[in-house]
Amino acid sequence: MPTRPRKPTDPPEAERPGEDEEEPIEILEVVGVDETTGAVKKGRERPDAASGAPAAPQGKRAADQARQLDEALREKDKYYDRLLRKQAEFDNFRKRMERERDESGAVAVRDVLKRLLPILDNMERALRASEGSGEPLYKGIELVHQQFLDLLKKEGVRPVDALGARFDPHLHEAVEVLDVPGFEPDVVLEEMQRGYTHNDRLLRPALVKVASGKGPRHAPPAGLKPDGRSSGEES
Repeated sequence: MPTRPRKPTDPPEAERPGEDEEEPIEILEVVGVDETTGAVKKGRERPDAASGAPAAPQGKRAADQARQLDEALREKDKYYDRLLRKQAEFDNFRKRMERERDESGAVAVRDVLKRLLPILDNMERALRASEGSGEPLYKGIELVHQQFLDLLKKEGVRPVDALGARFDPHLHEAVEVLDVPGFEPDVVLEEMQRGYTHNDRLLRPALVKVASGKGPRHAPPAGLKPDGRSSGEES
């Protein structure tokens, strides 16, 4: 059926059902793609989230922190080892100083005791010169001599056995070797000066005369046996 021309006064024509409506076209812009060729432009690649590229700075930071931690641990071990060495050196220094102090004190004590021995020798000479006199002076010297011996004994001073003993170069000092018949070699025949020890260390050697053992085998002098002991000593 032919339609008549529309007039300006006609109402608007209603939409006909079933007719397709034209959909609007959406224009998408592809970043980094050439519009004419479709090729990917250099330097404009899209970062791949699945490849972990955004996490690269964090991985580098963790590696730097691990390296710094290893360096700090090595520094700690180095300084701790140095501390142990210094402590050991100080402990050795302290022990050495204590030992030197003790040794210097012992040397000073021995020096004083050694200076007292001539006084003891003189008292013994005085006792031998006036032995059996019974005078009050003799008894006084004998008393002082005994007190002197007790004091030295408390300080660790002991006399060295010499007369009739075998010669010991660590304790005796031979001033003369005699060819006396009836004595074996190296037997002490006479004690010229008594020796002393201090805490088992030689304070003064005994000055002695020693038998050479080269004399003829005759009877020994009175008062001594061939083995060097005095006649009053028990075997």
